[in-house]
Amino acid sequence: MVEASPARRGTLAFIPPRYGPEVVGGAEAVIAETAHALAARGWDVEILTTCAVDHFTWANATPAGVTTDGAVTVRRFPTEVASPTPDRDRIGEQILLGEPVSIEEQQRWMNDGLRVPELWHHLLDHGRSYRAVVCAPYMFWTTFACGQVVPDRTILMPCLHDEAPAYLSLFQPLVNGARGIWFLSDPERDLADRIFRLPARTVVTGAAVYPVAPPRADALDGLLHTERPFVLYAGRREWGKGWSELLEAFERAVLRGCGLDLVTVGVGDPGIPDSLAGRVHDLGFVTDEQRNAAMAAATAYVQPSAMESFSRTVLEAWQAGTLVVANRASDVVRWHVERSGAGLLYRDDDQLVEALLQIEAHPASIERGAANGAGYVREHYDPDVVFDRMEASLFEWTREP
Repeated sequence: MVEASPARRGTLAFIPPRYGPEVVGGAEAVIAETAHALAARGWDVEILTTCAVDHFTWANATPAGVTTDGAVTVRRFPTEVASPTPDRDRIGEQILLGEPVSIEEQQRWMNDGLRVPELWHHLLDHGRSYRAVVCAPYMFWTTFACGQVVPDRTILMPCLHDEAPAYLSLFQPLVNGARGIWFLSDPERDLADRIFRLPARTVVTGAAVYPVAPPRADALDGLLHTERPFVLYAGRREWGKGWSELLEAFERAVLRGCGLDLVTVGVGDPGIPDSLAGRVHDLGFVTDEQRNAAMAAATAYVQPSAMESFSRTVLEAWQAGTLVVANRASDVVRWHVERSGAGLLYRDDDQLVEALLQIEAHPASIERGAANGAGYVREHYDPDVVFDRMEASLFEWTREP
């Protein structure tokens, strides 16, 4: 282990809503990787998180208490989840529709769901013993409540999307009052600058994308049941990620004679319609090697989500040498694609259908476009480059307690 230098004295606390190898989530992955990378550089690091694994139920699935994960200390606290009420559902619907909601109703909406009071009390009692408290993403109670206990030590990684909740006045003190902010991309920072009065200390760190070894030739044996070329989607199968729209567009492409299959990995009910039986293949939750093998084997990776703050899977696809087909509505993904020249962008379902037909018909152009992606990832998201940026901000913004 790297010996702690005087500049690296003091404990760093990272607060993700969930933590562990079975957790699927971009913000959770960035927090976990950053915590372990900084621990390897000599920092004393703690993870403060919940006992939950499922972000739909927030049920306590792992024991509360203190454990270790490599060089990182993990403190888990039990969740308390209120039963949904008509009032909270009504407020949530108003928020999603962009209708005016009073600050009292915003507070009720945030607090009348997931709560982790023992985590909040731990931070209230011990927050000033940490050199920095890093919270992500912005919209979870763990960030909203805990990020305001010791704001002069809080570094926020908001993972911000252009979505209705981001504009709630509820989040202004959290963002404006933070010690500093780590952004994952330029478009995320620009969006935050339009919504908030940002503190003076901000930096676009990005997130680390690690080199991966070529997957074993048999990594997908017994798992992938198709002989056709396929496009891949990896992530949560839910409305906010554009999964339903992707299914609808893929069905139209099939009706127009598209010979590609659609393969998906991740969590959530894929809801595959009977009309696509044998053409959509759900592999479920897979190992990293199996996901990497699917990335490398795919004709293209499809990113239908319009709400992305970094979109790690797009970069992982490029790292595997695979073209990306992405929703232009996501400022972040459009930014990646335009900077790299390694993807196709679509505006609507009609253009997505055309893109699927195009990549099947012109494989040579796909290879030329995909070749740009791996270099882009190495240049901008090499782990040492990303963690150097984070560490530099820690040295500049924080002091040993």
